[in-house]
Amino acid sequence: QVQLVESGGGLVQAGGSLRLSCTASGIIARIQRSGWYRQAPGKQRELVALTGSASGTTYSDSVKGRFTISRGDTGTTVYLQMNSLKPEDTAVYYCFADVSETPSSRNSYWGQGTQVTVSS
Repeated sequence: QVQLVESGGGLVQAGGSLRLSCTASGIIARIQRSGWYRQAPGKQRELVALTGSASGTTYSDSVKGRFTISRGDTGTTVYLQMNSLKPEDTAVYYCFADVSETPSSRNSYWGQGTQVTVSS
């Protein structure tokens, strides 16, 4: 079993910045991919940014040039630096990890979500 713990959400004015962090713990042989999704009220969950050694890095068009995803040195922490925030970035942000617990097993995990609110 793998746990994902997020931090860093909050309230910020438009144009401001926030940094989200997500740390994975548990039985982990390798994190294949990790990243962030978000869900605004009344909308479906959508990809924000995803990164992996083999798969590279992907950003949604709506955040390209403003958000940067990165991993810590051990690979168990993923960050999302969010700059030039807009009110439309307001959502619950969920950490995601595609984890190989052993060389022969692989599962997806989600964090509990952290609220990001951008005021105009």
